[in-house]
Amino acid sequence: MFTGITYQSMDSKGRVILPQKFREELGESFYVTNGFNEKYRSLQVMSCQEFDSLRTQIRALGAAKALKLQYILVAPATETTFNSQGRVQIPQALREGAGFKKDLVVLGMDTRIEIWDKETYDEFMAQTMQESFAEALELLRL
Repeated sequence: MFTGITYQSMDSKGRVILPQKFREELGESFYVTNGFNEKYRSLQVMSCQEFDSLRTQIRALGAAKALKLQYILVAPATETTFNSQGRVQIPQALREGAGFKKDLVVLGMDTRIEIWDKETYDEFMAQTMQESFAEALELLRL
């Protein structure tokens, strides 16, 4: 399970360090692809097993919906590994699509990891806290 938030800097070659505990859980190779939020763009990182599960779920959908999700999540996905310094290379098309600059936020999101541009994440969280926090607590019955 991935949990926690860390702040990282992306270097000029598009590489970022993920926390040690995330690297251990991901394994030797893993996938990077688009995130699930359509308004606030981010990327997600998932183990090969989790990515295979996602692909299986997509294939089980009707053809039109499956095709759309394949364009969004499967086609841009890149299988990658960490370099000797524990950095992951984020493909240029993915980092441009997510609007990455230099400062990033890395989030543990249970079965996957999300990587956000810090400005985008801050904007998303301000909006989310304003709109959804009370509703979420009510749904959880806290």
